[in-house]
Amino acid sequence: MAEVFEQLFRRQRMAICDRKEMELEAAIEILAEVFGIGNSEVKEMISSRFQAGGEAKQEDGRWPQELWVEA
Repeated sequence: MAEVFEQLFRRQRMAICDRKEMELEAAIEILAEVFGIGNSEVKEMISSRFQAGGEAKQEDGRWPQELWVEA
Protein backbone atom coordinates (compact mmCIF):
# COMPACT_ATOMS: atom_id res chain seq x y z
CA MET A 1 0.00 0.00 0.00
CA ALA A 2 2.84 2.38 0.85
CA GLU A 3 4.34 1.80 -2.59
CA VAL A 4 1.09 2.84 -4.25
CA PHE A 5 0.98 6.09 -2.29
CA GLU A 6 4.62 6.79 -3.07
CA GLN A 7 3.99 6.33 -6.79
CA LEU A 8 0.97 8.63 -6.66
CA PHE A 9 2.86 11.34 -4.79
CA ARG A 10 5.85 11.03 -7.12
CA ARG A 11 3.57 11.53 -10.14
CA GLN A 12 1.92 14.51 -8.47
CA ARG A 13 5.30 16.12 -7.70
CA MET A 14 6.42 15.57 -11.29
CA ALA A 15 3.20 17.12 -12.60
CA ILE A 16 3.71 20.19 -10.41
CA CYS A 17 7.30 20.57 -11.61
CA ASP A 18 6.22 20.16 -15.23
CA ARG A 19 3.46 22.75 -14.78
CA LYS A 20 5.85 25.24 -13.17
CA GLU A 21 8.37 24.69 -15.96
CA MET A 22 5.66 25.30 -18.58
CA GLU A 23 4.56 28.48 -16.80
CA LEU A 24 8.15 29.74 -16.68
CA GLU A 25 8.67 29.04 -20.39
CA ALA A 26 5.42 30.85 -21.22
CA ALA A 27 6.47 33.83 -19.11
CA ILE A 28 9.86 33.93 -20.84
CA GLU A 29 8.20 33.92 -24.26
CA ILE A 30 5.79 36.69 -23.21
CA LEU A 31 8.60 38.88 -21.84
CA ALA A 32 10.67 38.30 -24.99
CA GLU A 33 7.71 39.42 -27.10
CA VAL A 34 6.96 42.47 -24.93
CA PHE A 35 10.56 43.69 -24.78
CA GLY A 36 11.41 42.66 -28.33
CA ILE A 37 14.42 40.59 -27.22
CA GLY A 38 15.48 36.94 -27.41
CA ASN A 39 14.64 34.23 -24.90
CA SER A 40 18.28 34.03 -23.81
CA GLU A 41 18.26 37.74 -22.97
CA VAL A 42 15.09 37.29 -20.92
CA LYS A 43 16.70 34.41 -19.02
CA GLU A 44 19.72 36.62 -18.36
CA MET A 45 17.42 39.42 -17.14
CA ILE A 46 15.62 37.03 -14.78
CA SER A 47 18.92 35.63 -13.53
CA SER A 48 20.26 39.10 -12.78
CA ARG A 49 17.04 39.90 -10.88
CA PHE A 50 17.57 36.86 -8.66
CA GLN A 51 21.22 37.72 -8.11
CA ALA A 52 20.25 41.27 -7.11
CA GLY A 53 17.51 39.72 -4.95
CA GLY A 54 18.14 41.03 -1.45
CA GLU A 55 18.91 44.61 -2.36
CA ALA A 56 16.11 44.91 -4.94
CA LYS A 57 13.28 43.83 -2.66
CA GLN A 58 11.13 46.43 -1.02
CA GLU A 59 10.56 46.56 2.73
CA ASP A 60 7.35 44.53 2.50
CA GLY A 61 9.18 41.76 0.60
CA ARG A 62 7.70 42.47 -2.83
CA TRP A 63 9.74 43.08 -5.97
CA PRO A 64 9.66 46.54 -7.57
CA GLN A 65 7.25 46.94 -10.49
CA GLU A 66 9.87 47.92 -13.05
CA LEU A 67 11.95 45.57 -15.17
CA TRP A 68 14.76 46.91 -17.33
CA VAL A 69 16.97 45.71 -20.11
CA GLU A 70 20.46 47.09 -20.58
CA ALA A 71 21.16 47.78 -24.23
